[in-house]
Amino acid sequence: MAIEIKAPSFPESVADGTVATWHKKPGEAVKRDDLIVDIETDKVVLEVLAEADGVLGAIVAEEGATVLSNQVLGSIEEGGAAAPAPAAAAAPAAAPAAAAPADAGEDPIAAPAARQLAEENGINLASVKGTGKDGRVTKEDVVAAVEAKKNAPAAAPAKAAAPAAAAPVFAAGDRTEKRVPMTRVRATVAKRLVEAQSNMAMLTTFNEVDMTEVMALRSKYKDLFEKSHNGVRLGFMSFFVKAATEALKRYPAVNASIDGTDIVYHGYADVGVAVSSDRGLVVPVLRNAELMSLAEIEGGIAGFGKKARDGKLTIDEMTGGTFTITNGGTFGSMMSTPIVNPPQAAILGMHNIIQRPMAINGQVVIRPMMYLALSYDHRLIDGKEAVTFLVTIKNLLEDPARLLLDI
Repeated sequence: MAIEIKAPSFPESVADGTVATWHKKPGEAVKRDDLIVDIETDKVVLEVLAEADGVLGAIVAEEGATVLSNQVLGSIEEGGAAAPAPAAAAAPAAAPAAAAPADAGEDPIAAPAARQLAEENGINLASVKGTGKDGRVTKEDVVAAVEAKKNAPAAAPAKAAAPAAAAPVFAAGDRTEKRVPMTRVRATVAKRLVEAQSNMAMLTTFNEVDMTEVMALRSKYKDLFEKSHNGVRLGFMSFFVKAATEALKRYPAVNASIDGTDIVYHGYADVGVAVSSDRGLVVPVLRNAELMSLAEIEGGIAGFGKKARDGKLTIDEMTGGTFTITNGGTFGSMMSTPIVNPPQAAILGMHNIIQRPMAINGQVVIRPMMYLALSYDHRLIDGKEAVTFLVTIKNLLEDPARLLLDI
């Protein structure tokens, strides 16, 4: 009996998806709950699992095809027998996985199931050659790497690494070109950024914050904090989220949005935190961040980071948000003008911490300084509100005790 393989039911905010990777080939045996195919949407990658044991039948939607919610992708012949594999190809199947390891410094594109299997078996994904679309590491690639690891001699020498970057590498003087289609995430980000600049009266105001007190507080209590909160590490982002939520209470227009000719004021602070992943920038949301402790914020961000790397962020986790914080300083950015994420009205940009000479009480001293940038929709937020909002964040961070005392 043939069982249809269907695309998942997409939420209302997702119109369609793209078939990213088929993990099984027609005639190949599958077991119930095996990963069959990945569907890439504008926001996340959705995994389609086998509903029964059998053999993969005909594939209706090939890789790269655009599919709608619940559209038929292929079929499984329940109880069928797998086509026999060529005898010569069976034995060395594990060899290619370990033959051309990627550059250890690169984070390869990999299916979520492949990442999980690699973690469970201690396999470095950078050492696995991907056979999926655009070099994507599939679950089968990791299975082959696990078998190769089991069968390899204990003292086997490491083989030369071959780069496996997402972008093509050209030799000097090479005038060839390679055309690669945008991922859905990249295309969606590009579209929204252009829309934001076209439809908003966007301005950016800057300030700088002395990070001395926050860094001293973090240095003094980070070990105790980690022990007290089950391994959750104390970073800088939680201080910025707390300072931002306090400032949002004082300046509700910064936490508002425009809907037609109406202004919608939000009685809660759902703060989006920009996270970099191998699929591009994603912005998961901390719900009711104004009610969260520093530990809850740090734990939430750490969880989002892991999910982003594993490709397991859900659409719900990236939907909504009333304000966003992005940290370009992680990559060394000294100053930038972040773009507002519609329908939000503002976004806070953090940057690199630099030791700079500052005049304090008539004396020149060296202080750890960070530039802050607030981009905002001038249709909703006046310049005075934007400047005083950013100054409030600056004051709270330079005297973090005020966050605890609510002053």
